[in-house]
Amino acid sequence: MSTGKNTKGYETPNHPYQGERIAEESDLLSRYGLKNKEELWRAQSELRRMRREARRLLGEAQGDVEAAQEAGAEFVARLRRIGILGDNDDISAVLSLDVTDLLERRLQTVAYRQGFASSTKQARQFIVHGHITVDGARVTRPSVKVDVSDEGAIAFDETSPLADDLHPERAESQE
Repeated sequence: MSTGKNTKGYETPNHPYQGERIAEESDLLSRYGLKNKEELWRAQSELRRMRREARRLLGEAQGDVEAAQEAGAEFVARLRRIGILGDNDDISAVLSLDVTDLLERRLQTVAYRQGFASSTKQARQFIVHGHITVDGARVTRPSVKVDVSDEGAIAFDETSPLADDLHPERAESQE
């Protein structure tokens, strides 16, 4: 047994069988086209870390939102850059975030919402197979968080057969 740092990037649920939680997770998996529950648990753990950081900053500032905002300026700027927080939101808004706010910022979801694919599963396949580029660079990880500034830079790779508007797998909504 090694005593090194825990390298697992997520926490599993504490209780193995809770029908309501399992149904909720299954709904999120199908709605966002996730491969397995591990991807959902990763997002939940990432959200937990964000909330923990916001609570720490607010606690150190003893509830003074302005001071916490200054101390966590980089943290808040990052969340705004990836579109999780709006421009007018302050650090206390992090505490009211939901896991869907994170899932909406994944490349897979953004590509689907922009009409590059007819389903989230198809968007995932296009990304994994290297058909989608962000700002000219091929990205093959569907879980990448897309910056708000890069949303308009998502496109089909020019070497991909899908770059042809007449390709049969192109989403009908893009015409």
